[in-house]
Amino acid sequence: MKRNSKTLRTITALSIVAIVFVGFLTNLGIGTISAPGIWDISILCPLGALGTMLASKMMVPRAVVSLVIMVVLIIVFARAFCGWMCPVPLVQKLRGIFTKPEKQTKAEGEPAKTAAAGIAPLTEDEKAALASGCEKDSKGLAGCASCAKKRGEAVGARHFVLGGALLSTFIFGFPVFCLVCPIGLTFATILLLVNLFAQGDVTWSLIVVPAILIAEVLLFKKWCHKLCPLSAFMSLIAKLNRTFKPTIDNAKCLETAQGKKCGACSRACEEGIDPRHPELSEAAWSECTKCRSCVDACPAHAISMPLIAKKGEPVSLAENEK
Repeated sequence: MKRNSKTLRTITALSIVAIVFVGFLTNLGIGTISAPGIWDISILCPLGALGTMLASKMMVPRAVVSLVIMVVLIIVFARAFCGWMCPVPLVQKLRGIFTKPEKQTKAEGEPAKTAAAGIAPLTEDEKAALASGCEKDSKGLAGCASCAKKRGEAVGARHFVLGGALLSTFIFGFPVFCLVCPIGLTFATILLLVNLFAQGDVTWSLIVVPAILIAEVLLFKKWCHKLCPLSAFMSLIAKLNRTFKPTIDNAKCLETAQGKKCGACSRACEEGIDPRHPELSEAAWSECTKCRSCVDACPAHAISMPLIAKKGEPVSLAENEK
């Protein structure tokens, strides 16, 4: 059966937007992703919760409860929100309307065929990384992701934006970032359109809010990776995540089982994580959005995402070559 998690993720995000849209139309009081709930019971996003307490300079019960709930969810699911629920990737798809699609190279277009045929053998760097990763991996996962500084481990622009957002909230007494948060702006735009067609409500916000959203998401192409403070916050907490991690079956993997060059899982990951060679990754495991792209891309169906990976003896490249 063909696996296509990308389509499922899009459908999931669209469904959430549709539910919020219906909520606006019917006044159900279910809120948005930034503040989901029902009637008088609701929770805040982690930045909103922190912002509420910093702005008021006091512990707010609702904010504390919201923060605890969100932290627990992040520990369990890491940054799955970014891959499955966030509306920003949906808005970013609009960029494709105004830009020409990039030409796909032959190597990128036929990863499975190349791997299966074994045309290119593993490089020395890949062999060293694979052997090292398997030796260090005591749980049968893909290896050690803390061997080098990479996105999610070293302090980056997102963390400075996160610090700036919290500091400005404390200084000015209100959550400044919430005014420009693309997630909030997306649902604010939907609400403004609902009010426009349902009540004929025309305000300057109808122009300003979408304009800011377009500037952030369409002009800043690397918003999620470079600027989003929410993803920075989640990646910090996600360092504690131990569930739903991509787990490679070394007996099936083309590189460990047959010594053939593949790299399909690495090319498929939009976060820059290389499940097979974590030491060569551009990002740490805390950046994983649980999107399952690596699972879908593996030509040998060697990758799975179990709730908890089973402990087992790792299979090194050297052992496979014997």
